[in-house]
Order: sequence, then structure tokens, then C-alpha cells
Amino acid sequence: MKKFGLLGEKLSHSYSPIIHKLVFNMYNIDANYELIECDKSELKNKIDDLKNNKYYGYNVTIPYKIEIMKYLDEIDISAKKVGAVNTIANINGKIVGFNTDYIGFLNEVKYYNVNCKCKDCYILGTGGASRAVKSALETLGANVYNVSRNPNGLNIISYDELKNRNIDVLVNTTPLGMYPNIDASPLDEATTKKAKEVFDIIFNPKQTKLLKYANSDKNGLYMLVSQAIAAEEIWQNIEMKDKVDTILKEIEAMI
Repeated sequence: MKKFGLLGEKLSHSYSPIIHKLVFNMYNIDANYELIECDKSELKNKIDDLKNNKYYGYNVTIPYKIEIMKYLDEIDISAKKVGAVNTIANINGKIVGFNTDYIGFLNEVKYYNVNCKCKDCYILGTGGASRAVKSALETLGANVYNVSRNPNGLNIISYDELKNRNIDVLVNTTPLGMYPNIDASPLDEATTKKAKEVFDIIFNPKQTKLLKYANSDKNGLYMLVSQAIAAEEIWQNIEMKDKVDTILKEIEAMI
């Protein structure tokens, strides 16, 4: 049996094992998927496990999507463009990093039929996930800005500055509002309601406080399923993208 897993710091909220188990069952793949909570100091050892075929692939989540890159043999062009890695595979003895978050968010925007071309889009946060979202929005022709508590760089503004901006699309990539801290929100209600469209890449809970402010249902579940399928395509070398909607419906029925 092949072992796959998710590397991260705190993973009790994750639906990833459920998604990947559905994929394994659908394609009769003899494998399992584990949650692997680890410290930053353990990342190199986890990559060594991959090299030694103890595991056959990883997903990577908060807060290691950038940190993990230093331990890889190669970085795929998609991940180089984004500047973060969320999927790792052992390909012919080389440990290669990919970014399927980019694909996941791009597909989510299309799923909800949101037009981002020439729109002013603001991303809350500047971590690894924000880089994938930024790359996807730029691909869609958006004017993209990051919002940070410590703004430093091109097209990065403060939360106070955001209050005075026209907001076409707002995307939360911070962990604020994630289970179990469901009463937290990165923005106040008044600023949130200024946005014409609001996404939150958090998927647990299904509707964060931010989404409630916006009366939006655009959580991160579609992105999660879509990026997971893209990762499985890399690991199994099978085209599976037509299964995203099927698996999404099964997940929604479970949670």
C-alpha cells in the first residue's frame, strides 16, 4: 500500500483524508492518506522519507508552503511562478514541488462564474496560499493587491487603506475564522460589505464570519477538492479533473 500525506502544523480541521480516500476508492488505488503534523525542524526528515519511498507524495499546508521549497530537488514551473509549493512528488528519484492551489482557485472562480478581468481584487494575507490566489487572479486579468498588517512591497496595502478602496473582489487567505476560532474575522462588517464578490479559502466552517458579513457562500471547498484532484493526477499519472464535481457533492453530503 502506498502512503500519501498532508504536512502542516495544525491539521485537525482538514477534510483532505476524506477527499483522497474517495479518489482511491473511485480508481481502485491501494493507498492511504495521512495527516502529518510536524514542526519546521522536521521538514527535511519528511522529505527524506519521500526519497526513501516511505511516502509517495505530500500535500503541504500552513505554514510550510514556502519553507519546504529549500529541501526539494526541483520546482515545477507552476510553483516557480507562484513562489510556493503545496504538492510534492518523487519523480524518477527526484523530489519535485508543484502548486495545485493555483489550479484550485482558478477553477473555483470559474465555478462561481465571477468575472475578474480588469477588476480590483484584494487578497487578505501574504502567505503561500495568497501567492497562488494572486497568480490565478493575474491569469484572469485582474488588478491584484495584497492586504497586510505589515505592508511592505509593491501593490501591498494596509487594512486601513482597504477601507477607502473600491473592492470588486475580496479573497481571504488568512487563517482567521478557521475552526475552532469561528468567531474571528480578518475584516469588519462594513468593509466586507463594500466588496461586490467575497471568497474565503477557509472551508471549515462552511460559512466563516467574513462570508456571513458578505452573505456569500464562496468558501474554499471547491478549491480544496480541485487542488486535491490535481495533486492526485500528478501522483497517479491519471487524468481525473472531470471527477471534481462528483467528489465535491459527496464531500458536501458528509459535512
